[in-house]
Amino acid sequence: MSDVHDKITRSYNMSMIKGKDTKPEIIVRKFLFQNGFRYRINFTKLPGKPDIVLPKYKTVIFINGCFWHGHKNCNYFVVPKTRTKWWIEKINKTKERDVLIMNELKKLGWRIFVIWECELKRVKRDKIFEKLLLFLKKLN
Repeated sequence: MSDVHDKITRSYNMSMIKGKDTKPEIIVRKFLFQNGFRYRINFTKLPGKPDIVLPKYKTVIFINGCFWHGHKNCNYFVVPKTRTKWWIEKINKTKERDVLIMNELKKLGWRIFVIWECELKRVKRDKIFEKLLLFLKKLN
């Protein structure tokens, strides 16, 4: 099956996908700030440049896109019908890199909390924020 867009349109669409300051990240940052947590974003001194770092709690938060990080059993993770092999390899490499980064952070003594893009949809958002607050309060 061929792509529904020409090469130029597809290239433009892909170039518009942001790597930081995404809508899911901003939702989590606003929630944390409203609840009195102060954080750093995209902290380059840690492996993997975590999306959110709470130094006081020695905690990092990764906000993963369901497609880009291959979220299992998620409606938002659908393997493209074009260049399927290439996409599967790319997503698997991302998943492997995620595991390596998390292992490095754990060795350095950091606690890790992962939030999936689908968990930030309006119907699920309260549940994940409740889990996040419980996770952070365990540290005090």
